[in-house]
Amino acid sequence: MLHSKPPLPDALYGAAQVRDLDARLIAAGTPGFELMQRAAHAAWRALRRRWPDAGDVTVLAGRGNNAGDGYLIAALAKRAGWQVRVLAVGDTAALTGDAESAYKEALAEGVDVRPWQQQALSGVLVDALLGTGLKGDVRVPYADAIEAINASGLPVLAVDIPSGLCADTGHMLGKAVRADLTVTFIGLKIGLFTGDAPDLVGELVFDDLQADPAIVAQVPVSVKRLDTFNLPRLAPRSRTSHKGMFGRALVIGGDLGFGGAALLSTESALRCGAGMVTLATRPEHVSAALARFPEVMSAGISSANQLMGLIEPATVLVVGPGLGQAAWGRSLLSAAANAERPQVWDADALNQLAAGSVSLPEGCVITPHPGEAARLLGVSTREIQADRPAAAKALAKKFDAVCVLKGSGSLISSPTGELALADHGHPAMATGGLGDVLAGVIGALMAQRMPAFEAACLAVWLHALAGEKCGSDGRGLAAADLIPVIRKLLEEQQPCLS
Repeated sequence: MLHSKPPLPDALYGAAQVRDLDARLIAAGTPGFELMQRAAHAAWRALRRRWPDAGDVTVLAGRGNNAGDGYLIAALAKRAGWQVRVLAVGDTAALTGDAESAYKEALAEGVDVRPWQQQALSGVLVDALLGTGLKGDVRVPYADAIEAINASGLPVLAVDIPSGLCADTGHMLGKAVRADLTVTFIGLKIGLFTGDAPDLVGELVFDDLQADPAIVAQVPVSVKRLDTFNLPRLAPRSRTSHKGMFGRALVIGGDLGFGGAALLSTESALRCGAGMVTLATRPEHVSAALARFPEVMSAGISSANQLMGLIEPATVLVVGPGLGQAAWGRSLLSAAANAERPQVWDADALNQLAAGSVSLPEGCVITPHPGEAARLLGVSTREIQADRPAAAKALAKKFDAVCVLKGSGSLISSPTGELALADHGHPAMATGGLGDVLAGVIGALMAQRMPAFEAACLAVWLHALAGEKCGSDGRGLAAADLIPVIRKLLEEQQPCLS
């Protein structure tokens, strides 16, 4: 997903909160129709920047305030001398309030307004069908109009949000418009950044409609969007630093046939600044580990009893990469679960947690992908994806742990419900081993005494942006490719020396 410049705000809101903001602005003295006009002007400016020579606009309008924005955009295009038509999918007789005023203004400008009858479409299409108040799946005739928009092959601007995309969850409600450009107003919606959103939103432009910051501050933020200006800070190091000051990360995993996962976590923990890193894995994998990173203390472990001596000096445990679900992995996980240490649980550790065979200790971070999240909550993956913010919060609360719900628009939730979101990433990251790298990064930051929620936030952002940078080379991304890029990003953002 591309973003406008300057950077987008970090505050994300639900649909009800944005409606509350709108109501507060009106109550403070800005008429609703004035806000609608500002929205139309913002969308029209963005349209002309993106398609300056189009000269032709077709607005598909519903019957709410989203349609009102569309009618005013049509009036602006008409004044500019463009060819303009509005296809009214919603009954114009049902328009009320500001939307009705906008409709009348379009008519006064001579805009051609016709009922939607499956006409051929032309020019830049403006999606002003359905706004943020949509509940349930899209129904006809709106579903038919959305299909026609998507099948047209024409450029599409979505007003506020692509019709059919849930503003609260990023879930596609049956059908949704695939926009090339979305212009959104007043407050950024959570649903523009997670779930199905990256396939639907296109370039995102935000306009606050000149909202009074003091009024905006009255409405609590639902989710913090992570960006360079609000990342948790890893303190710079003094010149007299030594390895004992930055913790010992113990990576536990790598059953037979799965040794690579544990090696990836180990290498990422090493490269992200843990003072010392120990790998507890199958004896068969020690030689490979020594060849790859002689700096790591690699221990061949055949039983849980051998693990206890490694747990004792550890600052943080990273448990699960390549652990497997056989007797070896179960015994090691049981030993880790009884250790009073902050821990990062990933992969097979989460599968065993979902099976109820082990309990999560305090101070942990869990890093499920949607399928693992579904098993942990006892629901379907579809249900997880239908409301990712709610799922992340439910997992954090259930296990009293920080939860990283991976996927498009990864979410980080604290047990108290604090939510953060990372909106970077790339489709080339759809490959094995990426989660193992992330677990190691989180573990390294926690080893350096960063609190669990902050460590998860910084790690997810570093991991996502590194993936975006590596993904620019296209398919064939390997998980290990991210590690040097993550190290470089960490230094760029938070230098080792002040």
